[in-house]
Amino acid sequence: MPKVALYDINGSQVGDIELNDAIFGIEMNNHAMYEAVKNYLANQRQGTQSAKTRAEVRGGGRKPWRQKGTGRARQGSIRAPQWKGGGVVFAPKPRDYSYSIPKKVKRLALKSALTSKVVDNEIIVLDSLTLEQAKTKEMVKVLSNLKANKKSLIVIPERDEKVVRAASNIPGVKTAYVNTINVYDILNCDSFIITKDAVNKVEEVYA
Repeated sequence: MPKVALYDINGSQVGDIELNDAIFGIEMNNHAMYEAVKNYLANQRQGTQSAKTRAEVRGGGRKPWRQKGTGRARQGSIRAPQWKGGGVVFAPKPRDYSYSIPKKVKRLALKSALTSKVVDNEIIVLDSLTLEQAKTKEMVKVLSNLKANKKSLIVIPERDEKVVRAASNIPGVKTAYVNTINVYDILNCDSFIITKDAVNKVEEVYA
């Protein structure tokens, strides 16, 4: 079982914690992580882009000049794509980019991402994370004590309004709960900060 240091919010080591091999110590599957990240980013797309085809552009109902005898190239409409003000060829239309991947692949990708944080020494386990006030400066102080990098993901077991509000104004810092963590956010952060209770919950849910 991988063993990592356990810290308090002052940045002092208060012990060690053993992590479950089945979640934090598996053989990483890079392709599963790639599929999960691609799926997450696709599902974030709004798909609201739209442009007009030649059929939808106003005007162009009359043939601009006769077919033959003018010496000019034949034209059927002044709203054809090669004309200024004409329609767009294969114009993008609103569409749904979302799709789903198998549960087993999603679970394997999440375990691989968590393992990668342990392997890269980017995981910071806290004995608890409680703030007296929901103030940004308090969270900044905690992150400074932990020597966390600018891009940090803070995982807590359940919603804590003080923690969420204190972290919301810090650029590059995100908060998540055990049931909302995703592969993209885990891989995208430089410091993966998780509380001891959240670790226990993750092991309970995903083991």
